[in-house]
Amino acid sequence: MPTTEIASSRLAVDFATPVARILLRHPPLNVIDIPMMEELAETLAEIEARPDVSVIVFSGEGKAFSAGVDVAAHTPDTVDAMLTKFHAVIRALIATRKVTIAAVHGHCLGGGAELAMVCDIVYTTESAQWGFPEIKLGCYPPVACTALAALVGQKRAAELILTGRPINGTEAAEIGLASRSVPEDESPSIVDECLGHLRKLSPETLKLAKKASYAWDSMHFDKGLARAERIYLDELMKTSDAREGIRAFMDKREPKWTRK
Repeated sequence: MPTTEIASSRLAVDFATPVARILLRHPPLNVIDIPMMEELAETLAEIEARPDVSVIVFSGEGKAFSAGVDVAAHTPDTVDAMLTKFHAVIRALIATRKVTIAAVHGHCLGGGAELAMVCDIVYTTESAQWGFPEIKLGCYPPVACTALAALVGQKRAAELILTGRPINGTEAAEIGLASRSVPEDESPSIVDECLGHLRKLSPETLKLAKKASYAWDSMHFDKGLARAERIYLDELMKTSDAREGIRAFMDKREPKWTRK
């Protein structure tokens, strides 16, 4: 089982066929900035072209999976490019025929939670901190708005998105946002156990099983995400409150909403 490693400024990628491990590494909280989005897109394209890889594992370096997309990238001059690049990564994950696994610990918020939630299998530590806090910044999470209800139900999705309430890994597993929650020290072993099962299976059968399972969801997801993007760019980002929410976060103060 040959092993190769590729290091870049925001990721560390390890190939031990048939598994590719992608480690998010942007300390201290692995915030997903535009360079990381570009590296993720390039890495996923490379993996998709490799017939010897059938499984992708995502994890985060240090004390977090990811605290989400860089808030500074939400400003009017960068938000269009940011959404395009981040959603290109999400669309690549939705479209891939590889089995995707997220191993979550620590902070898993906003865009980090969106990245994890679109993976096929999600293992989370019990103490991990999940949430979609964008509403507190005068924004909303487009991927979660599109797909979260399919995972946890409409009422739970509405509560998480509209209140920004954080939950721990135990609750994330209970409501269907994660596959299973485990104590912190058991996280590596549960991923290895899953990989042990997957290595025994036919990569071609896994690929076709994914294709059959997600055909309806992926077609409607793309339409729903395109709608969420348009509302975000054409309506939300033209409001004073969205601009104020971002500025307040950057200034480390409470926002002053104007209802405009």
